Amino acid sequence: MSDELKLVVARTRMLCADVREIVLDDPTGAILPSFPAGSHIAVEWFPGQRNSYSLTGPSVEPERYSISVRLDPAGRGGSRWAHELRVGDTVRISPPRSEFAPVATARHHLLLAGGIGVTPILSHVRAAVLWRRSFEVVYAHRSGAAPHLDEMSALCGDRLTVAESRERFWENVTPALARSPLGTHLYVCGPASMVDAVTAAATAAGWPSGRVHSEPFAAGAVTGGTAFTARLARSGIELAVASDISLLDALREHGAQVPSLCGRGVCGECRLTVRGGPVDHRDSYLTDDERDLGDSIMACVSRAAATHLELDL
Repeated sequence: MSDELKLVVARTRMLCADVREIVLDDPTGAILPSFPAGSHIAVEWFPGQRNSYSLTGPSVEPERYSISVRLDPAGRGGSRWAHELRVGDTVRISPPRSEFAPVATARHHLLLAGGIGVTPILSHVRAAVLWRRSFEVVYAHRSGAAPHLDEMSALCGDRLTVAESRERFWENVTPALARSPLGTHLYVCGPASMVDAVTAAATAAGWPSGRVHSEPFAAGAVTGGTAFTARLARSGIELAVASDISLLDALREHGAQVPSLCGRGVCGECRLTVRGGPVDHRDSYLTDDERDLGDSIMACVSRAAATHLELDL
C-alpha cells in the first residue's frame, strides 16, 4: 500500500466473547484523516494479505481510529492476528474509503444491523447525531453477542430497537419499510442472507433501488465452485484455478500484480475486465446491469461459471 498509514495499537478490549475492539493512534500524535461514515480501512496482517474493517469512531478530524474484529476460526488468519495484537504494536493500514456512506440529503435514515454488521451502522449513527439527521435503528444479534450495544443505546435512545430473534427483527423491519416517509434511505449491514432478504423486502414494498444501500460483512464463498482455467489474453498464458483457491490468489501466485483491498467483493479494487466466458458473480459491488454485461469480475470472490474464463491481462 503506497499511501499506507503506520499506526500503533493504543488499547484493546473485548466487546463480547469473540469480538475485540482495537484502537489505533498516530505515533506522532497527529490528527488522522477524516472519513465519511461507513468507511473501512484495509489492515495488512501479513505481507500482501489484507482484511478490511469498518471504522467505528468519530469521523471528523479523529484523534484515533477504532475497529472491531470478530474472531473467525475458519478464516485465513487475519482475525486471529488482530486478536493477538498488543499495545504498542505497529499496524499498517490503507487510508479510509467508503462504498457505504450516508446520503446527506435523505429525509430519513433507516439503519439495519446484524451482528458484527453493527460496526458501519455505528459510524452512521455517530454522523446522524452529529449532523442532527432523522434516523432509526434496528439491531439484530444473538443473545449475549451484541458488540457496541451500550454505545448504540447511548447515542440512539428510543430510536434504537434491539432484536434477539429473526421474528423480532421482522416484526419491526416490515412495518418500518411500509411507513418510512418519502425520501427515506435504507442502509443494511449484516450476513449476506440478511442483506438479501431485506433488499427483497424493500423491493416488494416499492422502494427504489437507489434508496437501498447494503454492505454484507461476508461476501459469497471464495471457494467451493468448479475448478476452471483462466486465460490471460495479452500473454496467452493459461492458469488452472482449483476449487479451493480464489482467482485473485491464482493470479498472484503467477506473479500478476492485481490490486486488492477488502478481499470480500465489496470495494471494487480487484475488478478485472472479462473478454470471454460466463462469470459466477459472488461480489456485492457490481450492479445488476453490470453483471448482465458480463465484462467484469471481482477476482477476490467471483469465479468462472464454466470451465474457461478469458481476462484482459
